[in-house]
Order: sequence, then structure tokens, then C-alpha cells
Amino acid sequence: MRPYFDIEALRTMVVGTELGSFARAAAHLGRSQSAVSMQLKRLEEQAGYALFQRSGRGLVPTEAGETLLAYARRIVTMHDEAGAALGATAASPAIRLGLPQDFFEDIMPDAIARFAQLRPNVHVEVRAGRNYALEEEVNAGRLDVALAFAPAERARSGKRIAAMPMFWFGREDAAALIRTSRDGLPLVLFNHPCLFRQAAIQTLDTAGMRWRLSLTTPSLAGVWAALRFGLGLTVRTRHAVPEGICRIERGLPRLPALELRMLTGSDLSPAATDFVDVLAAVAARRLSTRAASASASASGRKAPSSRRAPQG
Repeated sequence: MRPYFDIEALRTMVVGTELGSFARAAAHLGRSQSAVSMQLKRLEEQAGYALFQRSGRGLVPTEAGETLLAYARRIVTMHDEAGAALGATAASPAIRLGLPQDFFEDIMPDAIARFAQLRPNVHVEVRAGRNYALEEEVNAGRLDVALAFAPAERARSGKRIAAMPMFWFGREDAAALIRTSRDGLPLVLFNHPCLFRQAAIQTLDTAGMRWRLSLTTPSLAGVWAALRFGLGLTVRTRHAVPEGICRIERGLPRLPALELRMLTGSDLSPAATDFVDVLAAVAARRLSTRAASASASASGRKAPSSRRAPQG
């Protein structure tokens, strides 16, 4: 006989795997842990295979579980898209987007607004992340699409969106830190691991310049705030640099090249495929406009005005 899988049991399987705990899944879905256990047991009975095995205090999918999980993600997504198309509220995210904090104020809201015109009532879940984690999440099927930085010389995964060179940044008077910091150049960086942190430290070490960590944080807003208070220098791209923060060049070594790439999962739903297209277009347009503006500013010319692209 053909198995008939319970859609809510499949949803529990997906949510529990993504959250890393079926206890968290129970709380997230508003069910008791015993109800979740019964759903998983029912799935195993319907599949005819053990779907999970214990690892420490948690459960990890077996080979059969991984196979069913891949289908479960697609089934739940399509189920919720059908409900949204008929005017129902989606019970879980239809599209899962990951990206660095650098793009939260322009690319992310612009892309979602344009996508909403194309496909109203589709839920987009946005997760902030750093490059190593974003690629892992996409590969594991926990994200549908992500924007991530990659070293230009080692970039292999995903689609190239733009070249985004790294630069040194600090407060306007931060250049004085290079001359006066006897204990080493004070750095304001993300926590380890971080592509920008690695580039800053390796570049200074190669140049034979002393450095010290002044502040580390997982928050980009925290980095900019520390720079405004003169706590040190940081390394970022020139995208979305706030007022009061300047590019610092004199006395500092040149940083390596960087690219922004789009990573996409396999077996995307039609809605997710549409979102990928919108996100790629918005990112390319906004990054090219900012690059032109930054180049014009650096050369003392006024940047050409850019007309707003048509909606949709």
C-alpha cells in the first residue's frame, strides 16, 4: 500500500530539524512534546523505516529520514503556497532568505517589497548571518537563498552578483590612530569566525604592522557605533557606510578582493524561484548605483542621478 503522510507531521519534522530540537519544535508549533513524539512515530509507521536515531540528547535523521526530509520541505512549502493562493494564512515560511547585516536597510526591504507585488501573501523569513553559516544553511536546505561575501580568488559557490572590494574605515580623525597607537592598531571587528576579521588581521601581519583587538561584536550596528566613538578601525565594503564614518587609506596596507555571491538551494518552489530573480535584480542595481556614487565622490564629481526602476 502507498504511504499517506500527515502534512502536520511532515511540518513537525521540518521545523524540528531546522531548530535542531523537537522540544523547540513543540514550543514553536504550540504542541506538547508527547504529541510531537507521536507524530514522529506515526511518520515512521507510514514510511516503514526508522527516520531518526539518537545522537547525544538529540535526534538526527537516518538515511531514510534525510530522503523524506527533502520531500517534506517541498511538500510543506507547496502546501502553504496553495493555502496562501486561496487566501489562507501560511503556517510556516514559504521562502527563507539569509544575508549579511550590511543589506538590511536597502536590498532586503526593496527586494521583498517588489516580490510582494509579484506574489502577494507569500511569507518571507529573513535571517541575518555570516558567510560560513549562510553557505552551510543553504547546503543543508535550511535556507532557500542567501547573499554571501566570498574571497574573489576562492569564490566557487553560487552566482557572482558584484565585486565588492574591502577598505579600512574609521572616524574622520581615525588616521591619527595609525601614528599614535603604541600598543598596536586598535581594531573593531566581528567575532571569530569572520571573513572581514580574517582579512584585516592577515593583511596587517603580512605588512608587519602591530595590532590589537579593541572591541569584538556580532552586531554590525555595534561596529559602527564603536567607530563613531573613536575606538578603532574596521574592515568592510563601502556599501551602506553610515554618516560619520570615513574610508582611511594613508598608512594602511591594501586589502584583498571580495565578491558578493548568491547561493541557492536545490528544488526551489516556484515562489522561491521568482524571489531569487527579484533579489538578484535588486542587488545588482543597488550595488552598481552605490559603486558609481562612491567612485564619483572619491573623484570629486557629482554622481549621475539614477531613475527608480519600475515596480514589479
